[in-house]
Amino acid sequence: MTSASQSVPLWQRARPLTEAELSSIPWLAPLSAAECERAASSMRAVTAQVGDLLCRIGKAPTYWFGVIDGLLKMSNDSAQGTPITFTGLPPGAWFGEGTLLKREPYRYNIQALRRSTVAGLPIESFHELLDTSLAFNRFVLRQLNERLGQFIAAVEIDRLDDTDSRVARGLAALFHPVLYPGVGQLLRITQQELGYVVGLSRQRVNEALNLLQQRGLIRVEYGGVRVLDLDGLRTALFVLPEDDRPGP
Repeated sequence: MTSASQSVPLWQRARPLTEAELSSIPWLAPLSAAECERAASSMRAVTAQVGDLLCRIGKAPTYWFGVIDGLLKMSNDSAQGTPITFTGLPPGAWFGEGTLLKREPYRYNIQALRRSTVAGLPIESFHELLDTSLAFNRFVLRQLNERLGQFIAAVEIDRLDDTDSRVARGLAALFHPVLYPGVGQLLRITQQELGYVVGLSRQRVNEALNLLQQRGLIRVEYGGVRVLDLDGLRTALFVLPEDDRPGP
């Protein structure tokens, strides 16, 4: 894409979704035919380039977003202090429902880590489905519950001194089958991108991935990481807490 086209605002690049893109959206299938048709006709897709911001701290929400393809990150405002990445958002991720429910400004930034296709459901269509569709309510409720567990785990990960364990748990979070059903067993991610997500250097991520591969938890493949033992990744701990280490 040329620099001129990159300067065009994201909303001006929006287009209708293709049939293939619509078929990949998990919450459409349980809806009635009429609900599905209304939602599909109101949605738009956009191709975000590396560095594009889809959500910005302080801005009012206008869409409920989902990742069709690519990789995004959710982070704080680095201008106000130490930059913190809260989570990565791989294919299949739908996010921001809490902000839309409260109709409050965003408290985080959402930025593209690579060229990504992102779908958006207008906020009014989102609330209309909440008011009329039991199936949609169940999907959103499950999303909120799973995301709560994810962020509780993220706090635990952030307090781990062992960086190998941090990479393992952070990687496991990106393979969440409910929140990120589009990932499957192979996550398309570079070591640099994973470093952005877990807050470590590419070199340190490389060391951790080699260790995880030696333990049989993952397999590093061309352009991505394949999970072999998801439960093992979720519980990986390579350094014992100080009180549990054997004495001299």
